[in-house]
Amino acid sequence: METYDESISRCWGDYQVDMDNIKEDWCDWAIISRPYSDLQEPNPWAEQIIFKTHQTHFANCTLAETTFSDPPEDVLLAMIIAPICLIPFLVTLVVWKSKDSEARA
Repeated sequence: METYDESISRCWGDYQVDMDNIKEDWCDWAIISRPYSDLQEPNPWAEQIIFKTHQTHFANCTLAETTFSDPPEDVLLAMIIAPICLIPFLVTLVVWKSKDSEARA
């Protein structure tokens, strides 16, 4: 067990050295994939080590793209029905205004 603990400590130390040597953006996967992938070695405590590395190195990383999701069904239904209901009203308004302007002429 002590040998395993030493292996984990060495792995974490090597990872920290590798990450500290990266002068570019830690949020770029192409740059940090090799050191990050090396953390797969210590198996039982891998979750703790990966959690620790996320707190240390990736706390300020966010997704560059915003992910969108579908609106709830009631909102979607309202967004579909509202324009459909407006069309007859607008047609009636145009016809009424055109008749009103014809009557004045």
